[in-house]
Amino acid sequence: MTLKHFAIILLAANCLTGCIAGKFMSNTALKPANHGEADIERTRHKADSLAPGVIAWYDDLHAKGIFKDMNRVDPDGHKLHAVYAPAKDPENAQGTAVIVHGYTDNHLVFMYLVRMYRDEFNYNVMVPDLQYFGYSEGEAAQMGWLDRLDVEDWAAIAHDIFKNDFTVVHGVSMGAATAMMMSGDDLPPYIRAFVEDCGYTSAWDQFAHNLKDSYHLPAFPILNSASIVSRRRYGWGFKEASSVEQLAKCDRPMLFIHGTADDFVPVDHVFENYNAKTKGYKELYLVQDAVHANSYAKDPENYTWRVKYFLQRVKDGTIK
Repeated sequence: MTLKHFAIILLAANCLTGCIAGKFMSNTALKPANHGEADIERTRHKADSLAPGVIAWYDDLHAKGIFKDMNRVDPDGHKLHAVYAPAKDPENAQGTAVIVHGYTDNHLVFMYLVRMYRDEFNYNVMVPDLQYFGYSEGEAAQMGWLDRLDVEDWAAIAHDIFKNDFTVVHGVSMGAATAMMMSGDDLPPYIRAFVEDCGYTSAWDQFAHNLKDSYHLPAFPILNSASIVSRRRYGWGFKEASSVEQLAKCDRPMLFIHGTADDFVPVDHVFENYNAKTKGYKELYLVQDAVHANSYAKDPENYTWRVKYFLQRVKDGTIK
């Protein structure tokens, strides 16, 4: 056997191994064990660990019928779920907030943001479960890419319910990526602003980081194979699911938030996302020593003030 033949065999073996690993990764990354109705109790505890008492607040308002459940069916036949509620003082509502959860989470986890918007900002709120999570059906996590279309539909439903022409989309982690990916679409005028908290630059970049950080493995050929599997099964590839590409088309105000101690979605992602947005107003808020999706818990008073001040200026036309 010549050296050339040996190299070809080695390359073929590596590619085959990569394809198998890629298929495995697609199954595990896009179908995490923590999901669905069976995961509700875990996420209730997680929500209370982030903001003690928030689940009791939600349960009380839900029992009184102030928070209502809504189910709809998407074009693929999946049942999608959300909860919604009017502002604390409905007659003087300041706008509508669509709050989008992260990977392996659901509508309950970031209920502290829902409470912030409803009780402190006097906003109507719409809080969806993304596909595959919470009470929503779906074949797999969509990492924000196809989720953005569902969130656009939920925003339209909220607009029909509340008849309010100021909507902000606020997402955390995968929900933040959803908001950024959504921001580059052709959107109705009532969607006025975005807040993204610790979102990634693309599904590809996030999975590459996870492979390197957790398994000390390179992106090639595992991610290439996994992306092909995702495209065949779910209709989208990892590089296509890009916050950066969509932000380049975004012309509406956006507040970028990231914790400096985030090692799950490294803080470098926020700088790349921030620099990708070249149209319209943008603002960067770094929370010192906050780990992933923990910026509010680290500094709730300043977090609340920064978001409120950002939205006030968008509403009054100071920033566009």
